[in-house]
Amino acid sequence: MAAPASPDSATERFVIENCAVATVDSHDTVHPTGHLVIAGDTIEAVGAGPAPEGLAHVTRRIDGTGHLVTPGLVNTHHHFYQWITRGLATDHNLFDWLVALYPTWARIDAPMLAAATQGSLGMMVRGGVTTACDHHYVFPRGAGDLVAAELAAAAAIGARLTLARGSMDRGEKDGGLPPDFAVETTEGALLATEEAIDTHHDASFGSLVHIAAAPCSPFSVSTELLRQSAELARRKGVRMHTHGSETVEEETFCHELFGMGPTAYFETTGWLGDDVWMAHCVHMNDADIDAFARTGTGVAHCPSSNARLAAGIARVPDMLAAGVPVGLGVDGTASNESGELHTELRNALLINRLGAHKEAALTARKALRLGTRGGARVLGRAAELGSLEPGKLADLVLWKLDGLAHSSIADPVTALVFGAAAPVTLSLVGGRPVVEDGHLTRVDEDAVARAARDEARRLTRIAAGG
Repeated sequence: MAAPASPDSATERFVIENCAVATVDSHDTVHPTGHLVIAGDTIEAVGAGPAPEGLAHVTRRIDGTGHLVTPGLVNTHHHFYQWITRGLATDHNLFDWLVALYPTWARIDAPMLAAATQGSLGMMVRGGVTTACDHHYVFPRGAGDLVAAELAAAAAIGARLTLARGSMDRGEKDGGLPPDFAVETTEGALLATEEAIDTHHDASFGSLVHIAAAPCSPFSVSTELLRQSAELARRKGVRMHTHGSETVEEETFCHELFGMGPTAYFETTGWLGDDVWMAHCVHMNDADIDAFARTGTGVAHCPSSNARLAAGIARVPDMLAAGVPVGLGVDGTASNESGELHTELRNALLINRLGAHKEAALTARKALRLGTRGGARVLGRAAELGSLEPGKLADLVLWKLDGLAHSSIADPVTALVFGAAAPVTLSLVGGRPVVEDGHLTRVDEDAVARAARDEARRLTRIAAGG
């Protein structure tokens, strides 16, 4: 990955000062009152007190009094298409929920996915996300170019995207959960994944689009698809993503079908490594955690979805202690209807305190690290983003903390994580605003809402045979 260019004397600068600054650097440095200087698309300086005097070519200066600036949030796992199937199967566990919704999801087409992408990504960006991963694995026949539709819709929002090109080739007749008409052939899935990588993946510094190879899960893909996807990803130099160890039922499924648990099965197929991250990882024993730590395999922790589907409490404190890379994920909005990552900071902290480590499980600063620096590491972008340091991309969020909701919480990071959802005054991606005063800058939010509502209704009619 190429290093960022050093700004020259004519580079336009953007200054934010008089705000608290949570750098999320290696020491978790927090400046109670500090500044940032952005030159072009990167951070030029960050520190305590006011910005240096005499800076040339300052085109914008923001007084951040009453605010906290943090790195942009990084969402490591999502399913954008589910935005148009929110609020369904609300009292189901994972397997029953999937069986209930797969027949509807298998009718999705390109206009539906475009509308769902803008709804999902728009809601996240409005709440502080600057980089997101979408795991899209539903490719019905005749649906159009879903990858191109999603990328175009995401580009309009302006956030960075890792599109994990998913796949399923194990339908009901082969012992899987998806209906047979909802899956691809093994060869077709591999060819389509390679085409997506060749056409859209950009590995350059500051790229807006990464593609990952991402077979869906052990209960919806064949062993051959897993193995060949790993070989393809490593040949192409891209990352690998899937679901793993989400539920007790998945553990049972793997033992019955493969004679071993999910982690051991993944290792036999080439699916452990520092280029791999998995969603959920709720039911991990000590040996599983050791295997992830030994290989550098990452985890997308999705606390709200895990609770919504009654999956359980992931052993995040044990993973972190072992050295496992961990970031936060929203998961699809059919299992986390709010679809916002900043609420996951709080939920990760609270839910993990219900586990064995109780009040020592996570702190506010550890939760913020999961949602920023941890997520950047999981997505393979730690050199570019996830902390506020000179040379990194100017992906950041300015949170308003001087209102009633946070008025009596002295520490700004505690206010952000423990308190109510903080309004976003400004969010930048590569130094360019994607949110101002709580609203998206590049799309009409009302139009996005109307399109999602219309496509959700159309999907419902089609799934009902209308």
